[in-house]
Amino acid sequence: MVNKAQGLGLSLLTKLAGSDVLDQFKLRKFVEKSLYQSSKAGFKTLSHTQKAFKKNNDLHKQRLPNQQKSLFDLNLTEEQQMTADAMQQFAAEVLYPLAHQADQDEKFPPQLWKHIQDLGLNYYALPEDLGGVAAEKNIVSNILIAEHLAAGDFSLTAGLLSTFSCINAITQWGSESVQSTYLPVFAEDSEIIATFAVQENTPAFNPYQLKTRAVADGSNYKITGEKTIVLLGEHADVLLVTAMLNGQPEVFVVNRDETIRSKKSPAMGLKATETVTLKFEQTAAQRLGDDDFDYSAFIDLGNLMWCAMAVGTATALKKYCIQYANERTAFGEPISHRQSVAFMIADMAIEIDAMHMLILNAASLAESGKSFHREAYLARILCAEKAMKIGTDGVQILGGHGFTKEHPVERWYRDLRATAIIHSGLHA
Repeated sequence: MVNKAQGLGLSLLTKLAGSDVLDQFKLRKFVEKSLYQSSKAGFKTLSHTQKAFKKNNDLHKQRLPNQQKSLFDLNLTEEQQMTADAMQQFAAEVLYPLAHQADQDEKFPPQLWKHIQDLGLNYYALPEDLGGVAAEKNIVSNILIAEHLAAGDFSLTAGLLSTFSCINAITQWGSESVQSTYLPVFAEDSEIIATFAVQENTPAFNPYQLKTRAVADGSNYKITGEKTIVLLGEHADVLLVTAMLNGQPEVFVVNRDETIRSKKSPAMGLKATETVTLKFEQTAAQRLGDDDFDYSAFIDLGNLMWCAMAVGTATALKKYCIQYANERTAFGEPISHRQSVAFMIADMAIEIDAMHMLILNAASLAESGKSFHREAYLARILCAEKAMKIGTDGVQILGGHGFTKEHPVERWYRDLRATAIIHSGLHA
Protein backbone atom coordinates (compact mmCIF):
# COMPACT_ATOMS: atom_id res chain seq x y z
CA MET A 1 0.00 0.00 0.00
CA VAL A 2 2.86 2.38 0.84
CA ASN A 3 4.45 1.75 -2.54
CA LYS A 4 1.13 2.46 -4.23
CA ALA A 5 0.74 5.78 -2.37
CA GLN A 6 4.32 6.75 -3.11
CA GLY A 7 3.76 5.99 -6.79
CA LEU A 8 0.68 8.22 -6.75
CA GLY A 9 2.65 11.04 -5.14
CA LEU A 10 5.44 10.79 -7.71
CA SER A 11 2.87 10.70 -10.49
CA LEU A 12 1.21 13.87 -9.21
CA LEU A 13 4.60 15.51 -8.78
CA THR A 14 5.49 14.74 -12.39
CA LYS A 15 2.15 16.08 -13.62
CA LEU A 16 2.38 19.35 -11.69
CA ALA A 17 6.03 19.86 -12.57
CA GLY A 18 4.97 20.91 -16.06
CA SER A 19 2.40 23.44 -14.83
CA ASP A 20 3.21 27.05 -15.72
CA VAL A 21 0.92 28.23 -12.91
CA LEU A 22 3.46 27.13 -10.27
CA ASP A 23 6.22 29.24 -11.80
CA GLN A 24 3.87 32.16 -12.41
CA PHE A 25 2.91 32.40 -8.73
CA LYS A 26 6.26 31.22 -7.34
CA LEU A 27 4.80 28.20 -5.58
CA ARG A 28 6.71 25.40 -7.32
CA LYS A 29 8.97 24.78 -4.33
CA PHE A 30 6.05 24.67 -1.90
CA VAL A 31 3.85 22.36 -3.98
CA GLU A 32 6.69 19.96 -4.76
CA LYS A 33 7.51 19.77 -1.06
CA SER A 34 3.87 19.14 -0.20
CA LEU A 35 3.50 16.38 -2.80
CA TYR A 36 6.72 14.77 -1.67
CA GLN A 37 5.54 14.76 1.92
CA SER A 38 2.14 13.40 0.92
CA SER A 39 3.72 10.55 -1.03
CA LYS A 40 5.73 9.63 2.08
CA ALA A 41 2.60 9.60 4.20
CA GLY A 42 1.30 6.64 2.18
CA PHE A 43 -2.42 7.34 2.53
CA LYS A 44 -4.98 5.43 0.52
CA THR A 45 -6.57 7.24 -2.45
CA LEU A 46 -10.35 7.58 -2.43
CA SER A 47 -12.63 7.79 -5.44
CA HIS A 48 -13.49 11.37 -6.36
CA THR A 49 -17.03 10.37 -7.20
CA GLN A 50 -17.72 8.51 -3.93
CA LYS A 51 -16.55 11.34 -1.65
CA ALA A 52 -16.74 8.77 1.19
CA PHE A 53 -15.55 9.61 4.66
CA LYS A 54 -14.15 6.53 6.40
CA LYS A 55 -12.50 6.66 9.77
CA ASN A 56 -8.74 6.11 9.73
CA ASN A 57 -7.83 4.84 13.19
CA ASP A 58 -4.12 4.99 12.40
CA LEU A 59 -4.09 8.78 12.18
CA HIS A 60 -3.45 10.26 15.59
CA LYS A 61 -4.88 13.56 16.65
CA GLN A 62 -2.79 16.49 15.46
CA ARG A 63 -2.33 18.96 18.28
CA LEU A 64 -0.38 21.92 17.04
CA PRO A 65 2.50 23.01 19.26
CA ASN A 66 2.87 26.66 20.09
CA GLN A 67 5.22 28.51 17.81
CA GLN A 68 8.10 30.11 19.69
CA LYS A 69 8.54 33.66 18.45
CA SER A 70 8.35 37.16 19.80
CA LEU A 71 4.87 38.56 20.21
CA PHE A 72 3.73 41.18 17.73
CA ASP A 73 6.70 40.70 15.43
CA LEU A 74 5.80 42.57 12.24
CA ASN A 75 8.77 41.21 10.31
CA LEU A 76 7.68 38.47 7.93
CA THR A 77 9.69 35.31 7.61
CA GLU A 78 11.08 34.42 4.20
CA GLU A 79 8.30 31.87 3.66
CA GLN A 80 5.61 34.33 4.77
CA GLN A 81 6.93 36.98 2.41
CA MET A 82 7.02 34.49 -0.46
CA THR A 83 3.44 33.45 0.33
CA ALA A 84 2.26 37.07 0.55
CA ASP A 85 3.92 37.96 -2.77
CA ALA A 86 2.42 34.92 -4.51
CA MET A 87 -1.09 35.63 -3.22
CA GLN A 88 -0.80 39.29 -4.17
CA GLN A 89 0.16 38.36 -7.72
CA PHE A 90 -2.63 35.78 -7.92
CA ALA A 91 -5.13 38.38 -6.70
CA ALA A 92 -4.05 40.92 -9.32
CA GLU A 93 -3.80 38.57 -12.29
CA VAL A 94 -6.61 36.09 -11.60
CA LEU A 95 -9.15 37.30 -9.02
CA TYR A 96 -9.51 40.95 -10.01
CA PRO A 97 -10.25 40.24 -13.72
CA LEU A 98 -12.92 37.68 -12.75
CA ALA A 99 -14.56 39.68 -9.98
CA HIS A 100 -16.92 41.97 -11.93
CA GLN A 101 -18.53 39.21 -13.99
CA ALA A 102 -18.76 36.89 -11.00
CA ASP A 103 -20.61 39.60 -9.09
CA GLN A 104 -22.94 40.23 -12.04
CA ASP A 105 -23.65 36.52 -12.54
CA GLU A 106 -23.89 35.88 -8.78
CA LYS A 107 -21.85 32.75 -9.41
CA PHE A 108 -18.49 31.49 -8.21
CA PRO A 109 -16.24 31.07 -11.30
CA PRO A 110 -15.65 27.33 -11.83
CA GLN A 111 -12.13 27.94 -13.17
CA LEU A 112 -11.04 29.07 -9.74
CA TRP A 113 -11.36 25.51 -8.42
CA LYS A 114 -8.68 24.46 -10.89
CA HIS A 115 -6.41 27.23 -9.63
CA ILE A 116 -6.88 26.03 -6.05
CA GLN A 117 -5.78 22.55 -7.08
CA ASP A 118 -2.79 23.82 -9.06
CA LEU A 119 -1.63 26.11 -6.27
CA GLY A 120 -2.19 23.57 -3.52
CA LEU A 121 -3.88 26.19 -1.33
CA ASN A 122 -5.41 23.62 1.02
CA TYR A 123 -1.98 22.17 1.80
CA TYR A 124 -1.27 25.31 3.82
CA ALA A 125 -3.84 24.02 6.34
CA LEU A 126 -3.05 20.29 6.34
CA PRO A 127 -0.62 18.69 8.83
CA GLU A 128 2.82 17.60 7.62
CA ASP A 129 1.84 13.94 8.02
CA LEU A 130 -0.59 14.44 5.16
CA GLY A 131 1.70 16.46 2.92
CA GLY A 132 0.83 19.90 4.26
CA VAL A 133 2.87 22.48 6.11
CA ALA A 134 0.80 23.00 9.28
CA ALA A 135 3.42 21.54 11.60
CA GLU A 136 2.80 24.49 13.89
CA LYS A 137 0.24 27.23 14.26
CA ASN A 138 0.24 29.28 11.07
CA ILE A 139 -2.31 31.89 12.12
CA VAL A 140 -0.31 34.93 10.99
CA SER A 141 0.42 33.25 7.64
CA ASN A 142 -3.27 32.46 7.19
CA ILE A 143 -4.14 36.09 7.95
CA LEU A 144 -1.63 37.20 5.29
CA ILE A 145 -3.16 34.82 2.75
CA ALA A 146 -6.64 36.26 3.36
CA GLU A 147 -5.45 39.86 3.28
CA HIS A 148 -3.48 39.63 0.04
CA LEU A 149 -6.08 37.55 -1.80
CA ALA A 150 -8.81 40.03 -0.83
CA ALA A 151 -6.92 42.80 -2.61
CA GLY A 152 -8.19 41.06 -5.77
CA ASP A 153 -11.76 40.60 -4.57
CA PHE A 154 -13.46 40.23 -1.20
CA SER A 155 -16.23 37.88 -2.29
CA LEU A 156 -14.09 35.53 -4.37
CA THR A 157 -11.57 35.31 -1.54
CA ALA A 158 -14.31 34.29 0.90
CA GLY A 159 -15.29 31.47 -1.46
CA LEU A 160 -11.69 30.42 -2.08
CA LEU A 161 -10.98 30.19 1.64
CA SER A 162 -14.10 28.29 2.71
CA THR A 163 -12.60 24.80 2.36
CA PHE A 164 -9.18 26.03 3.47
CA SER A 165 -10.74 27.43 6.65
CA CYS A 166 -12.65 24.25 7.43
CA ILE A 167 -9.42 22.27 7.17
CA ASN A 168 -7.78 24.82 9.48
CA ALA A 169 -10.53 24.31 12.06
CA ILE A 170 -10.38 20.51 11.89
CA THR A 171 -6.57 20.53 12.05
CA GLN A 172 -6.56 22.79 15.10
CA TRP A 173 -9.66 21.71 17.01
CA GLY A 174 -10.74 18.33 15.64
CA SER A 175 -10.95 15.28 17.88
CA GLU A 176 -8.90 12.22 16.97
CA SER A 177 -11.97 10.67 15.38
CA VAL A 178 -12.80 13.76 13.30
CA GLN A 179 -9.22 14.30 12.16
CA SER A 180 -8.69 10.67 11.18
CA THR A 181 -11.97 10.66 9.25
CA TYR A 182 -11.72 13.93 7.33
CA LEU A 183 -8.15 15.15 6.99
CA PRO A 184 -6.92 12.25 4.80
CA VAL A 185 -9.90 12.81 2.50
CA PHE A 186 -9.13 16.51 2.10
CA ALA A 187 -5.51 15.57 1.35
CA GLU A 188 -6.47 13.04 -1.31
CA ASP A 189 -9.51 14.64 -2.96
CA SER A 190 -9.05 18.27 -3.95
CA GLU A 191 -12.62 18.43 -5.24
CA ILE A 192 -14.12 18.19 -1.76
CA ILE A 193 -15.82 21.48 -0.84
CA ALA A 194 -16.43 22.49 2.76
CA THR A 195 -17.97 25.53 4.38
CA PHE A 196 -19.33 26.95 7.65
CA ALA A 197 -22.94 27.33 8.74
CA VAL A 198 -22.86 29.81 11.63
CA GLN A 199 -25.07 32.81 10.86
CA GLU A 200 -28.76 32.78 11.79
CA ASN A 201 -31.60 34.99 10.61
CA THR A 202 -32.18 36.79 13.90
CA PRO A 203 -31.92 40.51 14.83
CA ALA A 204 -28.54 41.38 16.36
CA PHE A 205 -27.30 37.83 15.84
CA ASN A 206 -25.20 36.50 18.70
CA PRO A 207 -23.03 33.46 17.86
CA TYR A 208 -23.12 32.45 21.54
CA GLN A 209 -26.93 32.32 21.64
CA LEU A 210 -28.13 30.03 18.84
CA LYS A 211 -31.55 28.81 17.80
CA THR A 212 -30.08 25.73 16.11
CA ARG A 213 -30.14 22.77 18.50
CA ALA A 214 -28.16 19.54 18.77
CA VAL A 215 -29.23 16.47 20.75
CA ALA A 216 -27.28 13.32 21.50
CA ASP A 217 -27.98 10.29 19.33
CA GLY A 218 -25.86 7.48 20.67
CA SER A 219 -22.22 8.42 20.16
CA ASN A 220 -23.18 11.13 17.63
CA TYR A 221 -25.75 13.92 17.40
CA LYS A 222 -28.79 15.19 15.51
CA ILE A 223 -29.06 18.86 14.47
CA THR A 224 -32.24 20.85 13.89
CA GLY A 225 -32.34 24.50 12.86
CA GLU A 226 -31.73 27.02 10.09
CA LYS A 227 -28.57 28.85 8.99
CA THR A 228 -28.31 31.73 6.55
CA ILE A 229 -25.59 33.43 4.45
CA VAL A 230 -23.83 30.08 4.04
CA LEU A 231 -20.98 30.56 1.54
CA LEU A 232 -21.12 28.07 -1.35
CA GLY A 233 -23.69 26.18 0.69
CA GLU A 234 -25.29 24.61 -2.38
CA HIS A 235 -22.01 22.94 -3.37
CA ALA A 236 -20.56 21.94 0.00
CA ASP A 237 -19.93 18.27 0.78
CA VAL A 238 -18.95 19.00 4.40
CA LEU A 239 -20.28 21.66 6.74
CA LEU A 240 -19.09 22.91 10.12
CA VAL A 241 -22.32 23.85 11.89
CA THR A 242 -22.72 25.73 15.17
CA ALA A 243 -25.54 24.64 17.49
CA MET A 244 -26.53 24.70 21.15
CA LEU A 245 -25.81 21.50 23.06
CA ASN A 246 -26.99 21.30 26.67
CA GLY A 247 -27.17 25.08 26.81
CA GLN A 248 -23.68 25.66 25.42
CA PRO A 249 -22.62 26.56 21.84
CA GLU A 250 -20.67 23.85 20.04
CA VAL A 251 -19.43 23.10 16.51
CA PHE A 252 -20.42 19.95 14.62
CA VAL A 253 -19.20 18.31 11.43
CA VAL A 254 -21.99 17.41 9.03
CA ASN A 255 -21.90 15.46 5.76
CA ARG A 256 -24.28 16.68 3.07
CA ASP A 257 -27.39 14.47 2.92
CA GLU A 258 -31.07 14.56 2.04
CA THR A 259 -32.09 15.95 5.45
CA ILE A 260 -30.54 19.32 4.56
CA ARG A 261 -32.74 21.64 2.54
CA SER A 262 -31.24 24.55 0.64
CA LYS A 263 -32.76 27.83 -0.48
CA LYS A 264 -30.97 30.60 -2.36
CA SER A 265 -30.62 33.75 -0.27
CA PRO A 266 -28.77 36.42 -2.27
CA ALA A 267 -27.32 39.17 -0.13
CA MET A 268 -26.30 42.80 -0.68
CA GLY A 269 -22.69 41.68 -1.10
CA LEU A 270 -20.77 38.42 -1.34
CA LYS A 271 -22.74 37.66 -4.48
CA ALA A 272 -20.04 35.49 -6.04
CA THR A 273 -20.18 33.12 -3.05
CA GLU A 274 -23.74 32.05 -3.96
CA THR A 275 -25.00 32.44 -0.39
CA VAL A 276 -27.86 30.15 0.63
CA THR A 277 -30.05 29.34 3.61
CA LEU A 278 -29.77 25.78 4.90
CA LYS A 279 -32.40 24.04 7.01
CA PHE A 280 -31.37 21.03 9.07
CA GLU A 281 -33.99 18.49 10.07
CA GLN A 282 -32.61 15.87 12.46
CA THR A 283 -29.37 15.87 10.48
CA ALA A 284 -26.68 13.44 11.62
CA ALA A 285 -23.59 15.21 12.98
CA GLN A 286 -20.33 14.58 14.77
CA ARG A 287 -18.94 16.89 17.42
CA LEU A 288 -15.86 18.73 16.13
CA GLY A 289 -13.69 18.87 19.24
CA ASP A 290 -13.13 17.24 22.62
CA ASP A 291 -13.87 18.72 26.02
CA ASP A 292 -10.95 21.14 25.64
CA PHE A 293 -12.49 22.79 22.56
CA ASP A 294 -12.50 26.60 22.87
CA TYR A 295 -15.62 27.90 21.12
CA SER A 296 -14.73 31.53 21.83
CA ALA A 297 -11.33 31.15 20.15
CA PHE A 298 -13.03 29.42 17.22
CA ILE A 299 -15.30 32.45 16.69
CA ASP A 300 -12.47 34.94 17.22
CA LEU A 301 -10.21 33.29 14.64
CA GLY A 302 -13.02 33.36 12.13
CA ASN A 303 -13.64 37.04 12.75
CA LEU A 304 -9.95 37.81 12.28
CA MET A 305 -10.08 36.29 8.79
CA TRP A 306 -12.95 38.59 7.82
CA CYS A 307 -11.03 41.53 9.25
CA ALA A 308 -7.94 40.57 7.25
CA MET A 309 -10.02 40.40 4.08
CA ALA A 310 -11.44 43.84 4.89
CA VAL A 311 -7.90 45.23 5.13
CA GLY A 312 -6.97 43.71 1.75
CA THR A 313 -10.04 45.06 -0.03
CA ALA A 314 -9.81 48.45 1.71
CA THR A 315 -6.18 48.71 0.58
CA ALA A 316 -7.22 48.02 -3.02
CA LEU A 317 -9.99 50.62 -2.72
CA LYS A 318 -7.59 53.24 -1.37
CA LYS A 319 -5.14 52.58 -4.21
CA TYR A 320 -7.96 52.90 -6.76
CA CYS A 321 -9.17 56.17 -5.22
CA ILE A 322 -5.67 57.66 -5.27
CA GLN A 323 -5.31 56.88 -8.97
CA TYR A 324 -8.80 58.22 -9.74
CA ALA A 325 -8.28 61.42 -7.73
CA ASN A 326 -4.99 62.12 -9.50
CA GLU A 327 -6.48 61.56 -12.96
CA ARG A 328 -9.91 63.15 -12.49
CA THR A 329 -9.86 66.91 -13.14
CA ALA A 330 -12.32 69.55 -12.06
CA PHE A 331 -11.93 73.33 -12.49
CA GLY A 332 -8.63 72.78 -14.27
CA GLU A 333 -6.84 70.64 -11.70
CA PRO A 334 -6.89 67.07 -10.31
CA ILE A 335 -9.45 66.60 -7.54
CA SER A 336 -6.63 65.24 -5.35
CA HIS A 337 -5.56 68.89 -4.95
CA ARG A 338 -8.77 69.52 -3.00
CA GLN A 339 -8.16 69.19 0.73
CA SER A 340 -11.49 67.48 1.31
CA VAL A 341 -10.50 64.66 -1.05
CA ALA A 342 -6.88 64.46 0.11
CA PHE A 343 -7.90 64.32 3.78
CA MET A 344 -10.45 61.60 3.05
CA ILE A 345 -7.81 59.40 1.40
CA ALA A 346 -5.36 60.16 4.23
CA ASP A 347 -7.97 59.01 6.74
CA MET A 348 -8.35 55.77 4.76
CA ALA A 349 -4.61 55.13 5.05
CA ILE A 350 -4.64 55.81 8.80
CA GLU A 351 -7.58 53.52 9.47
CA ILE A 352 -6.21 50.72 7.28
CA ASP A 353 -2.91 50.78 9.16
CA ALA A 354 -4.74 50.73 12.50
CA MET A 355 -6.88 47.78 11.38
CA HIS A 356 -3.80 45.95 10.13
CA MET A 357 -1.91 46.48 13.39
CA LEU A 358 -4.78 45.29 15.59
CA ILE A 359 -5.29 42.17 13.49
CA LEU A 360 -1.60 41.26 13.56
CA ASN A 361 -1.48 41.87 17.30
CA ALA A 362 -4.37 39.47 17.90
CA ALA A 363 -3.03 36.90 15.43
CA SER A 364 0.45 37.03 16.97
CA LEU A 365 -0.97 36.41 20.44
CA ALA A 366 -3.11 33.53 19.18
CA GLU A 367 -0.18 31.97 17.34
CA SER A 368 1.93 32.10 20.50
CA GLY A 369 -0.76 30.42 22.58
CA LYS A 370 -1.62 33.56 24.54
CA SER A 371 -5.07 34.90 25.36
CA PHE A 372 -6.27 37.01 22.43
CA HIS A 373 -10.02 37.39 22.90
CA ARG A 374 -9.80 41.07 23.90
CA GLU A 375 -7.49 41.90 20.98
CA ALA A 376 -9.66 40.01 18.49
CA TYR A 377 -12.76 41.81 19.77
CA LEU A 378 -11.10 45.21 19.40
CA ALA A 379 -9.95 44.31 15.87
CA ARG A 380 -13.47 43.26 14.89
CA ILE A 381 -15.07 46.41 16.33
CA LEU A 382 -12.62 48.68 14.52
CA CYS A 383 -12.77 46.77 11.21
CA ALA A 384 -16.56 46.56 11.26
CA GLU A 385 -16.83 50.34 11.65
CA LYS A 386 -13.95 51.52 9.49
CA ALA A 387 -14.42 49.05 6.63
CA MET A 388 -17.91 50.44 6.05
CA LYS A 389 -16.63 54.01 6.31
CA ILE A 390 -13.81 53.36 3.84
CA GLY A 391 -16.30 51.82 1.41
CA THR A 392 -18.62 54.79 1.78
CA ASP A 393 -15.79 57.29 1.33
CA GLY A 394 -14.60 55.45 -1.77
CA VAL A 395 -18.01 55.86 -3.38
CA GLN A 396 -18.05 59.51 -2.30
CA ILE A 397 -14.65 60.27 -3.84
CA LEU A 398 -15.76 58.91 -7.21
CA GLY A 399 -19.00 60.86 -6.99
CA GLY A 400 -21.54 59.74 -9.57
CA HIS A 401 -19.03 57.24 -10.96
CA GLY A 402 -18.90 55.56 -7.56
CA PHE A 403 -22.59 54.76 -7.82
CA THR A 404 -22.22 52.89 -11.11
CA LYS A 405 -20.84 49.47 -11.94
CA GLU A 406 -18.37 51.04 -14.32
CA HIS A 407 -15.95 51.13 -11.40
CA PRO A 408 -15.30 48.39 -8.79
CA VAL A 409 -15.80 50.75 -5.85
CA GLU A 410 -19.53 50.08 -5.52
CA ARG A 411 -18.83 46.31 -5.38
CA TRP A 412 -16.17 46.82 -2.73
CA TYR A 413 -18.60 49.02 -0.77
CA ARG A 414 -21.23 46.27 -0.74
CA ASP A 415 -18.76 43.52 0.16
CA LEU A 416 -16.98 45.45 2.90
CA ARG A 417 -20.24 45.86 4.79
CA ALA A 418 -20.22 42.08 5.38
CA THR A 419 -17.40 42.61 7.88
CA ALA A 420 -19.88 44.02 10.39
CA ILE A 421 -22.56 41.43 9.67
CA ILE A 422 -20.94 38.00 9.56
CA HIS A 423 -19.54 36.23 12.62
CA SER A 424 -16.91 33.58 11.96
CA GLY A 425 -17.78 31.64 8.77
CA LEU A 426 -14.04 31.33 8.12
CA HIS A 427 -11.12 30.22 10.29
CA ALA A 428 -7.48 31.32 10.61
